[in-house]
Amino acid sequence: MPDREVIIIGGGIVGLSTAMALATGTPPARPLVLEKEADIAAHQTGHNSGVIHSGIYYRPGSLKADLTVAGARALIEFCRAHAIAHDICGKVVVATAEDELPRLMELQRRGLANHVSGGVELIGPERLREIEPHAAGIKALHVPATGIVDYVAVARKYADIVRTHGGEIRTRTAVQDIRRDGQEWVLETTAGTVRGRCLINCAGLYSDWIAERSGARPAVRIVPFRGEYYRLVPPRDGLVKSLIYPVPDPAFPFLGVHFTRMIRGGVEAGPNAVLSLKREGYRKTDFSPREAWHTFGFGGFWRLARRYWRTGAGEIHRSFSKRAFVRALQRLLPELHIDDLEPGGAGVRAQAIDPSGTLVDDFRIAVMNDVVHVLNAPSPAATASIPIGRSIAEQAGRHFGW
Repeated sequence: MPDREVIIIGGGIVGLSTAMALATGTPPARPLVLEKEADIAAHQTGHNSGVIHSGIYYRPGSLKADLTVAGARALIEFCRAHAIAHDICGKVVVATAEDELPRLMELQRRGLANHVSGGVELIGPERLREIEPHAAGIKALHVPATGIVDYVAVARKYADIVRTHGGEIRTRTAVQDIRRDGQEWVLETTAGTVRGRCLINCAGLYSDWIAERSGARPAVRIVPFRGEYYRLVPPRDGLVKSLIYPVPDPAFPFLGVHFTRMIRGGVEAGPNAVLSLKREGYRKTDFSPREAWHTFGFGGFWRLARRYWRTGAGEIHRSFSKRAFVRALQRLLPELHIDDLEPGGAGVRAQAIDPSGTLVDDFRIAVMNDVVHVLNAPSPAATASIPIGRSIAEQAGRHFGW
């Protein structure tokens, strides 16, 4: 007999939201979530900046756009219902040069087309100073619906709901091998053999590896990018009232170094985006020969590198030079000094790249070899986690005939 009808690999916020959708659905399932770490939400969920994104960045009609806008509303309602600390503090996206204005206007167009809650207001320097007295720019977008939250607390509540509705979460259970046995999947794990009829891959940084082990041939590969943060020293926290962002480069799904007030106090500055030589490598010195080869042996990575090597070199320079990092931040906050920052944390983003060297921008969920695979769900997946979980559960239900 199978351990569970549905097995979900990955105990991050996407895997847990999927389990919650299944456990509370009609008809309800009793999913089993397998997490390799000692606790849930240990990697991308627990190492992000905690921003509740509004949906202004994403191409209208894309999954990212639709699920982020819906997800922000659902997440705020969820936090209110379960007394999870959050703050809808708003943010400004600041243009500091004339050549950024067309991109700023495009962001406003996208925000309006995506029906972002609270609207998107184009403002000038005087209004910018009223919102963020220490910021500098020639124009900005004010996005009042953006907020901050503790995503680990959100993930823990999802897990509570899963357990309350008959689901199970097993930690310290790393999947090592996957094979078929008739109508069942057999997973060999560090905690023993697990059997199930239906399999959902929400493994984040290792989603492509899990796909390969299940017999699929994903068209994309995960390339990890480390984002490094500084923090404002406590006496200088007052320089930032909410969130201050630059106008992003449209060629990349990264938003540039910015300032984020955190729900537990303090202000983060960053992140940059540097190739990581280990998928869970949060330090500059972290290195895995096997995982580095998985990146360097992929032609799509080299096509990306040839196209954007100058941008990559700039990110590496900021990684090793605090002064260069500060200069990038000073475009938004001219009063900032190098002594105002102290080292913060780091996160690693699971970024899917296709063989042509294109960074996959949208969420990507696919059924291959009778498994539902979440192959690209980086930021803003945490914001969109409730509708993403429902979407994955619905896709699984259609495929498995529930």
